[in-house]
Amino acid sequence: MDLDDIAARLGVDVEDIERVHRLAGDLPSAPLPDRAAAPAILDRLAVPPDDAAEIMAGWPGPGSELWTPELRWLLDRSIALVRADLGGHAWLSPGPELPRDRGPAWRHLYVYAYLALVDVVRGYHRDHGIDDAVSWVTLADLGRNLGVDRRMRGEGWPVMQSWLTLHARGGLYELGRLQYQRGGTGIDLHIPDSGPMTPELVAASLDEARAFFPRHFPDEPYTAFSCGSWLLDPQLLEYLPEDSNIVRFQQRFELEPYEEPEGLDANVEVRRFVFRTLTTPLDQLPRGTVLQRAVIDHLKAGRHWRWRRGSFPIS
Repeated sequence: MDLDDIAARLGVDVEDIERVHRLAGDLPSAPLPDRAAAPAILDRLAVPPDDAAEIMAGWPGPGSELWTPELRWLLDRSIALVRADLGGHAWLSPGPELPRDRGPAWRHLYVYAYLALVDVVRGYHRDHGIDDAVSWVTLADLGRNLGVDRRMRGEGWPVMQSWLTLHARGGLYELGRLQYQRGGTGIDLHIPDSGPMTPELVAASLDEARAFFPRHFPDEPYTAFSCGSWLLDPQLLEYLPEDSNIVRFQQRFELEPYEEPEGLDANVEVRRFVFRTLTTPLDQLPRGTVLQRAVIDHLKAGRHWRWRRGSFPIS
């Protein structure tokens, strides 16, 4: 198909389609699971019922009228693009953001790509001796993110579709309370929305990671855990009690000098994670927790949150 025509039919910039074509080329894609097996897989991936119903309704089976030639091209090439970087651990966009109001095929195209890669990345995990239980817990972040996106009325997915390529390539693992992203000399920590972040749960997760990476990736000598997050902003100390889970998490890290992150607005990220909305006026946001009150009062005072990076030795 002509790339200009594909872009026009999808309503996206041709540069985005050229990028997909350049990275995927003629590389092999991967098949989706059998439709009959899909409900059980979606359940293992913790996909909420409403999202699972939409995904099944838009399933890209043979002859489906929902799947135009340009959508099928993008699905196939997106799968190939991500699969080509199996083992990679940098953020990767699987393709352009699509108009989401055109139906389930458009809304969930990158979910179908993720489903096609589940067995691919589980094979990668097996090659590295990783237990299948870790694979499924890690990959079930799909369901968590779909639930967040539904709460955010679609505002979350543009970020999430790139984030989830880490899981689908073996670049990230969920071990207890935290998620761990490979790469460089340090392992990046991420904090999923999965309940309290007590010091005990954090310590147990870190211990698990200290054993996990030397065992399964012995050729990658990591020396530090690192994290980039608004949760490391020292301004939170003005609002939170000393024994709060966030403060005690901060105390593990030595912060790097502050630099304004390119293309990232910490105020937006705080609102995304604390309130799961980017459009609700400050006066209408809930004030039920100390953290919620801190975020609102800080912003209403005309101040700004900061994205900070820090690290601490693994050993």
